[in-house]
Formats: sequence, C-alpha cells, structure tokens
Amino acid sequence: VVEDVFKLLQCDENGLFTDEANRRLDIFGPNKLEQEEQNALLQFLSFMWNPLSWVMEGAALVAIALSNGGGSPPDWQDFVGIILLLIINSTIGFYEERNAGNAVKALMDSLAPKAKVKRNGQWQEIESANLVPGDMISFKIGDIVPADCRLTEAINVSIDQAALTGESLPQSKKEGDQCFSGSTCKQGEAEGVVISTGANTFFGRAASLVGQDDDTTGHLQKILAQIGSFCLVSIGIFVVAEIFVLYAGFRYSYRDGLDNILVLLIGGIPIAMPTVLSVTLAVGAQQLAKHKAIVTRITAIEELAGVTILCSDKTGTLTTNKLTIDKETIRTYGPFSADDVILLAAYASRTENQDAIDSSVVSALGDTSRARAGIKLLDFKPFNPVDKRTEITYREESSGKIKRVTKGMTGIIIELCTRNKTEELENTLEADVEEFASRGLRALAVAYEEVDGDDPEAEGNGFELIGLLAIFDPPREDTKQTIDDALALGVKVKMVTGDQLAIAKETGRRLGLGDHMYPAKVLKDGPAPGGKHMTLDEMILDADGFAGVFPEHKYEIVKRLQGLGHLCAMTGDGANDAPALSRANVGIAVEGATDAARGAADIVLTEPGLSTIVHAIRGSRIIFQRMRNYSIYACAVTIRIVVCFAILAFAFRFNFPPFMVLIIALLNDGTIMTLSVDRVLPSMAPDSWDLAEIFSYAIAYGLFLTASTVALVAIILRTSFFSDKFSVEVPTTNQLHMIVYLQVAIISQALIFVTRSHGFFFMERPSVALMGAFCIAQLVSSIIAAYADWGFTKIHSISGGWIGIVWVW
Repeated sequence: VVEDVFKLLQCDENGLFTDEANRRLDIFGPNKLEQEEQNALLQFLSFMWNPLSWVMEGAALVAIALSNGGGSPPDWQDFVGIILLLIINSTIGFYEERNAGNAVKALMDSLAPKAKVKRNGQWQEIESANLVPGDMISFKIGDIVPADCRLTEAINVSIDQAALTGESLPQSKKEGDQCFSGSTCKQGEAEGVVISTGANTFFGRAASLVGQDDDTTGHLQKILAQIGSFCLVSIGIFVVAEIFVLYAGFRYSYRDGLDNILVLLIGGIPIAMPTVLSVTLAVGAQQLAKHKAIVTRITAIEELAGVTILCSDKTGTLTTNKLTIDKETIRTYGPFSADDVILLAAYASRTENQDAIDSSVVSALGDTSRARAGIKLLDFKPFNPVDKRTEITYREESSGKIKRVTKGMTGIIIELCTRNKTEELENTLEADVEEFASRGLRALAVAYEEVDGDDPEAEGNGFELIGLLAIFDPPREDTKQTIDDALALGVKVKMVTGDQLAIAKETGRRLGLGDHMYPAKVLKDGPAPGGKHMTLDEMILDADGFAGVFPEHKYEIVKRLQGLGHLCAMTGDGANDAPALSRANVGIAVEGATDAARGAADIVLTEPGLSTIVHAIRGSRIIFQRMRNYSIYACAVTIRIVVCFAILAFAFRFNFPPFMVLIIALLNDGTIMTLSVDRVLPSMAPDSWDLAEIFSYAIAYGLFLTASTVALVAIILRTSFFSDKFSVEVPTTNQLHMIVYLQVAIISQALIFVTRSHGFFFMERPSVALMGAFCIAQLVSSIIAAYADWGFTKIHSISGGWIGIVWVW
C-alpha cells in the first residue's frame, strides 16, 4: 500500500527537503544511465598506440640509439622529424575526433528531460537526472514519466508503455499503480512518489542487458589491422633482404646500411592511416549531423555503408504513431454521407483533454472548430470503461431541434440501436467489422437519434446506426518513397513490430513492403512442417516482417541475420529495444527515443521517419569510398617506396638519405588529410572491404611507380641521354638524390588522383581542397629541389632544366 511505500522511503506527501535530496543523490546516484567519460590524454595517446605507430616509434629509436658509430653523431634530425610526424598526426586526429564528439554531446544534452518535483513543499522544475527515491513528482498529458513511481493521485490517467513493452494501446492507471520511467502520459494528470531511479528502474535493467553483448571489436579496427599487416609484411621482407645483401654481400659500413634500412621503415609505413581514417569519419559525422543524424559511435558510419538488411520498428518510424480515421474505408448505413458521419462523430467527441480516439475523429474534420460550430451543447457523456461509448445531446441552431449522437464499440452501439434495425443490417455490420479486423483496422460505430420537445433529458425516437469508422495508425508520407530508395540502394527493409499480425500486414501492404509477415512465436517453434521453408533461418530471410515481437525476439532476429552473414541495422525507440540495438551492427534510435535506446544506439535521429536513415546510408557510403580510395593509395605508396629503394640499393648501390623520405611523408600527409572532404560518388550497392582487390591495385600501382623511378635513375647513371639532348649538367651524387626526391614526391602524390577515380582520372573532378593541397605540396617540393643545400642529408640543389625533366617524366 502507498502508506507503506512512504514509510519505507522515509518521506511523505510534501516531498523532500533540498539537503535530504542531495544526500540521497550521493547514495543512489543520478537518475540517468551511466555514460563513460573519455580521458582526453588517453584519447590523444591512442593515436600513437597501434602497430603502424609502433614501427615508426621503433624507427625513431633506431635513428637516435642505433645510428651511432662510424665516426658521426646520432641521427637526431631523423629522430626529431619522426617524432614531429607522429605528434602532428595524433594532434589532427585528436582535434577532429574531439570536435565531432563535442558536437554530438551538445546535441545530446539538448535532449535532456525535465521533471516537475515537490521540494521544500514547493513545486519546481528540475532536470530528471536529479530525482531521488522519495521525491514527489507530478506529470500530465504529454509528459514522459521521469522515474519509476507509485501513483498517489490519479485523475483519468492513461499511460503509453509502448517504449517499454511495445504495446501500442495506452494502459489506464489508478491510485497505487506503478508507472515506469520512460513511458508517456497520454491522458489525465497524476502525482506519485519516486521508488527507483537510474539503473534500478525497469528501464535501467533493460539497458543493463545492453552492456552484456560486446563480441565486436569494430569492424574497421579489423580491416585497419589487416591493411597494416600487409604494409608491415612488405617492409619486413625487404628490410631482411637489405640486411643480407648490403652487409653480407656489399660489405657496407654499419651507418650506411642502417640509413638504407631507415628509408624503408620511414617511407613504407602509412603512418597517417589511423589519422586519415578517423578524420574522414569525424568529418563525416559532422556532415551527417546536418542531416539530423547524431553519430554516437564513430566507426558505425563505416558499418552503415555495408548494411544489407534494415529491421525497422513500425509504430512511430514507418507510421506516424497518431491514430487517424481512414476516410477511404468509411461504411455508411443510413441516410448520411461519409462526411456527415465524421461530422456527427466529431460532435460526440471531446474537444479538449481528448483521448487518442476523440482527437483522431475531430482532426479528421480538417478544421477542428467545426466540431462545435452551429450547435449548442446541452449534455455530454465522456467515454468510460463500463459504457465504452461517448454521447452528446445538442440543439441544432439552424432548425432548433434537439439531437443525440453516440459513438463507441460496435457491439454496444448495435444493442442501443432500436430504429431501422434488421437482421440484414446486423449481418452487414458484423461482416464489415470482421473485414476491418482482418486488415488490422479498429472499428468505431456511430449512431444518431432525434429528441422531440425541449427536454434534453427526454427519451429520443431511438438510435439508428449511421456509419462505421475505421481507425488506424497511418504510414508517414515519406515512408513509401524511403523504402523504395532503400531498395534501390540494395538494402532490404523488414518490419519488426510489437503490434498484431493483421495490423502489420495492412501497414506492409500500404507501404509496398509485402505481407509475408509472421507472428513472433515462429521464432521459438520454427517454421510449420510441410511449409515452404525448411529452416528458421530461411524463413527469417524471406519474411517481410514479424508481428507481436518482444525485445528478446528482436535480439534473436538480429543475431540470426548476422549469423547468415548480413550486416544488420535495427531501429528502435523504447528501452525494450536496447539489447537488439546494441547487438545490431548499426543500432539506430529514432526521433523521440528513450534514453536507454539512445544509450544503446550508434546513431540517434533527431527528425522523425525513415528518410533520415536513407540519407545516412548514402552519406556513409560516400565516406566509405573516401576510406577505400585512401587505403589503396596508402598500400600502393608502401610498395612503391619499399621495392623502389631496395632495388636502387641492390642495382646501383644507391644510398638515399632518410631525412628526405621524411619530407616526402610530411608533405604527403598534408595533402592526404583533404581526402576527408573529397567529392566522391556513393555506390548503389552495400559496400564491403574487398581486401584482395585493394592489395592487387596497390601492388600494380606500386610496381608501376617503382619501374618509373628505377628507369629514370638507370638512364641518368648508365647513359648520357639527358645531358646530350637537353644540355643539362651531369648530376653529382647529392644532386642525383635530389632528382630522385623530386620524382618520388611528385609521382607518389599524383597517384591519389588515380586511386580516387573509377575510370580515367580526368573523368572525376576532385574537391578544391584536394587539388589546392596537391599544388601547394608540389610547389614546396620544387622549391626544395631548386634551392635546398643541406649538407647533413647529402642533397644539393638542381638546375631548372632538371626540375623540368623530372616534371615531364
């Protein structure tokens, strides 16, 4: 009993005092689901903690610790250069990720719910997060219940628990009943005492299921690791080859051999890879936020690009979640037209403090003021659970006559109807109601009578049945178009709803989803013997949707689809969806979702409907293309540097200075960052990482660039072609280093225009940022070639003639 609740919670109907509330807040914690704060320093260092960075850090140690002896000091220029490169990459990555994170946080904070609470004997509004057990709270129609509570006062209350249980019809509550945090008050007003908050609510317990299931290191991490290993293995093979050939074969001195090995280590590692990919994702997340999709787990963008099946909730996502009169299917039985039936039904509805059905009837008029225009209200009986109907007695102003209209459950209304009732009419009505039911429409009967004389209390001349209205939750305007768009993008949409099978099928038909829907119990019992499906998996793949679904069913559906090799996205709005949202590859919390659903989801929509999701899928595929283009480029450059400088060392004993490879890496990084805003075309099918394709492109491009550089060096060293034809000076060793530097810098960077296009590179225009960065980097390279005279790194400036030859080459 409620008295005992007050005893147990040591409080009374006047609420708590502020200091007591604060003391309880320390004990019970805030009334919200735990969220981990990320340590900024650790986030920054995480960019330096991955296999690719380890090799770079190793190279820095080699430069400072092992590059001693041979009568020259440690190689501190390379050491400082490598450390700078690492810090620059981490800083850019950290800054972009923080930015995206803060944008997301600001949007999430703007969604923080408020609650009305009695403190120090006064009603005030506070953030729901500060509620504690023992607080007195009040809520009214339209509010979200802020914490689990027991009602101490309830006036005509009905609560929509769809968020928790998936039932689409509101439950009526009376004094002493329990209301759950996260459900919505649809009617009336109530006061209650808070009995549990935060993770202890019915809601919070559902959310704690969520953390249990994390067998997924991000998909992207795995891919990165594989691309990283490809680069590391390539480098490893040639480093070992150099150790044997240079030291054992050519009897190099210790320092000269080490410099050659450093070139492979510094030049071969795609050190910018973690940064470029995280910047691409962070920039992508900000672009998606403009489309009203907040990304809470940044790597979800890459998975969204590969989604093949989208499981969508019905209520509120595919449909509007507002009961509506279906004007197409109104049945009329008397002398009145369909529009008259709606008008008369609207008379028999409340115009203020309405329940869902009254509001649907009145809004069917279009102009809601017509519900009381031209009549004088004499008496109104609102809906109650016993009579199951509403009734109005009114005087029509034009004729002065008194009339009555009633609307309600068909069985009750047909009993009332005494005038013109025939067996035929009853049979017709029964058939119509059954037809409505088979299509998932709820029927509402309307009857009418006239009253003789001037006494509104008098008996009328008997009710006559005049019409049958169909009530349903209509699809959103944009849903059908969105589903067609999704199919065009190669994503199959399945409806997963807690509603009844008939309703699900009707919605499916209206949306062109198909009506191969099954009740959720097949998930436990398996397909019917002798049916067309041999196994449950086959059935789930073939189904257009499932009805009567509980949260654990959603979880099961997602798990089975993933088991069949599909990447699965799941939408949801309630706490009951949280486990499935966290299990899905991409969990999407739709607009108006509860905190628990938002906490479990990877993407939170702030606009209603499915169309935002299709925008997000398109956006994610653009981002995916950028990442793929970069991956091919990074692997190709690795092959190109490693193979090229190893061959030059083996064939011509050509010792390239490591510091110049650092300069190439630095300039490349700057240009590559602009890939995150490059113009690309999204693919029309779900994307997936085809590593074999990426590696074969990379090897082909890499070997082509290698051949180009080796040929240039061979012609310079073995022939006098250039000095004869173009009368340029024969280069010294240091000048030859500079020629190779310039050629490698230009051709490596220009490769990006090839990897980013699907056909000839000149058919797809790059973004202004990418083109600009390329031009600046190449200008810097050419200036270095013309003027740099750095003794410590064995290079010497070259003439304009040579620069021209290298560019043309």
